[in-house]
Amino acid sequence: MCLIITILFLVMAVQSFINSDYASGSLYLIIALGFAFMLWRNIQLTRCERDGNCSGCTLPTWMTKWFTKEKK
Repeated sequence: MCLIITILFLVMAVQSFINSDYASGSLYLIIALGFAFMLWRNIQLTRCERDGNCSGCTLPTWMTKWFTKEKK
């Protein structure tokens, strides 16, 4: 799902930049980069869980604190 949304917003950003609508193009590009980051993070975490060797190279610890799940 993140891949589809990333591609969609990248296309929208390029179209906005072509039409000289820089405000919307910048917003679409930021949204696309956010979803691309989430996609990359999910791939890294899945690879880490599958292989079992979590060397800490996926993300810095200060950044992973932003995306932790709440423990119930």
